[in-house]
Amino acid sequence: MKKGTLFLIPVPLADNAAHKSFTPFLVDTINSIKTYIVENEKTARKFLKEAGLKTPQSELSIHDYGKHKRGSSLAAFFKELNEGIDVGLMSEAGCPGVADPGADIVAEAHKRNIKVVPLVGPNAMLQALMSSGFSGQSYAFTGYLPIDKGDRAKRIKDLEQLSQRYRQTQLFMETPFRNNHLLEDILKNCQPNTMLCVACNINAEDEFIKTLPVGLWRKEKVDLHKKPTVFLIYKGN
Repeated sequence: MKKGTLFLIPVPLADNAAHKSFTPFLVDTINSIKTYIVENEKTARKFLKEAGLKTPQSELSIHDYGKHKRGSSLAAFFKELNEGIDVGLMSEAGCPGVADPGADIVAEAHKRNIKVVPLVGPNAMLQALMSSGFSGQSYAFTGYLPIDKGDRAKRIKDLEQLSQRYRQTQLFMETPFRNNHLLEDILKNCQPNTMLCVACNINAEDEFIKTLPVGLWRKEKVDLHKKPTVFLIYKGN
């Protein structure tokens, strides 16, 4: 029996950003499938409604891949795919599989010889890189830095050195309620001429993206508390 296809469906990064995020192919895709694997069922149902789903939601089969479901067997998520039924995979926001637990589902799909199709859509890391003015030829996304203050300071200095050595843009992030602490540590531990881009609330109505040398950032006053933010540093010389 021919297996189904796993479609990777991006979700808007912010409220009221739907019109910036949807493509005709995405809308056609969600109206051609009725089974989904999602990180958050409530968010997923809201997204599908905003995206123009014509299928009654009562007819959908939604498998929740929330925190309480991780670490156990993934077999249950592949029942429909093994039966030839196409399935959509959705993160809570942005692209599934990128800084996202959905990567486990994608990896398992490849192991099971299931076709994976990524759809075009919003991605905070890529959009931050695009708008930073930093090198897009060589870049690395580190994800979350250590929580321990000493370890975090060392990691920031290491990333700064890597950026200088390889002329490589370094991207990282933090849990939103710790953003201000991370910014303080970047400004404390990086050299004044190191470039820093702060990309906050990407695609939202109050989107804030700014690039300055660390020395000038030290004179700025910004509040990033509880606002999804990507930090980028670049030291080209």
